[in-house]
Amino acid sequence: MPLERSAAAPRGRPPHHYSPGARPSALNTDPDTKTAPAGRWRFWAAAYALLILLTGTNLPTPLYRGYEAEYGFSPLMVTLIFAAYVAVLIPSLLVAGTLSDAVGRRSVLLPAVALAALGSLVFALAAGTEWLFAARILQGLALGAASGPLTAALTELEPSGNRRKAALVSTVASVGGLGLGPVLAGVLAQYAPAPHVLPFVVEFVLLAPAMAAVITLPSTRSRTRWRPRRPEIPADMRAVFATSGTASFLAFAVIGLFLTLVPTYVATLSGSTNLLLGGAAVALMLLCSALAQLLGYGRPARALEMVGLPLLATGLVLLALAGALSSLILLLAATVIAGTGQGLAFLGGLTAVNQAAPADRHADVLSSFYVIIYLGVGLPVIGVGFLATVAGLLAAVQYFAGFAALLCLVMLLVLARARRSISPIPSAPNTSTD
Repeated sequence: MPLERSAAAPRGRPPHHYSPGARPSALNTDPDTKTAPAGRWRFWAAAYALLILLTGTNLPTPLYRGYEAEYGFSPLMVTLIFAAYVAVLIPSLLVAGTLSDAVGRRSVLLPAVALAALGSLVFALAAGTEWLFAARILQGLALGAASGPLTAALTELEPSGNRRKAALVSTVASVGGLGLGPVLAGVLAQYAPAPHVLPFVVEFVLLAPAMAAVITLPSTRSRTRWRPRRPEIPADMRAVFATSGTASFLAFAVIGLFLTLVPTYVATLSGSTNLLLGGAAVALMLLCSALAQLLGYGRPARALEMVGLPLLATGLVLLALAGALSSLILLLAATVIAGTGQGLAFLGGLTAVNQAAPADRHADVLSSFYVIIYLGVGLPVIGVGFLATVAGLLAAVQYFAGFAALLCLVMLLVLARARRSISPIPSAPNTSTD
């Protein structure tokens, strides 16, 4: 799930879209195939591919409750299945960006889309828990390999060279896929036959145009050789990275909770078995996050974090109270407020890290930042899943929400102190959303 598109370019430099592990400056697009008249449809085809890949990785969200009943596993197993996806996504993300710079976008994206199709096929044929693990691993490898190259391709293919537009389309496609997956799966599973098969058959079919879009990408050649590298943080920005990385870790821990256990939490509170209801709650949270990022763009990075963190904490407290009071109204309020806080905290953290990073180290720094984010998505929910097997789902979500809210407030105090002791991070310039 790559939501990195909202970061801003450093002040004083031409805006450019940076993606984890991708170095566009190392890439030379073949003049004979560079976008011009054909660039517009190629641009939108690449956006479609990104949207559909992210849609597929989030189709299982409203279906986990059914898998629990069918295969007889606990909420802990749900979170382990989700964590397996994150565990392979991170190394795939770090390797594929620089690899696509060296060998070309198509050479990385074609196998990535093929892996996504294979993951959907494994889900459709699933006959046990091990099938679910295999399918999620395939999806993690696919998305990790595709997200950086597709994001870079959108920047390169935007016909007028408008990188702000390219970044905005990347953001909409990414968040759109995150939200569309649970809704699409919820609708099909609730109102159509074969609830654990049809959503993935539809995804398999939708991936065919995505594969065609990748095949039509322009040829590229590299001026550098590919070599694996590990993320590194320059010494003079480690304080900014630590505070913003921690804030974003907390923000994405909430995303992980919503993608794994909140649909079942919603069903438990409402007493409804309607699968669309849980998927819609996830989609609403992500929609509020996206809108908050769009509205918050251009504001000072630290100010965004200091508004986002208390909103996130408030949403988490309401989430816990919704379970205690069995209130769907509180659950709705929690979803909207937590989503808004998540979007602002993430945008502020990403902007702060992006602007503090040295010009020649952006890819390294952002790769490290996204490792932190995906760890936030995958690790905390394992603890929640373990707690749910011991104390029950409602109690586990309430404990997590209360503890995470407390950590948000602690981080708010840390940021307030840091704001007084270091020079402020400037606001994002209004010429780019990278």
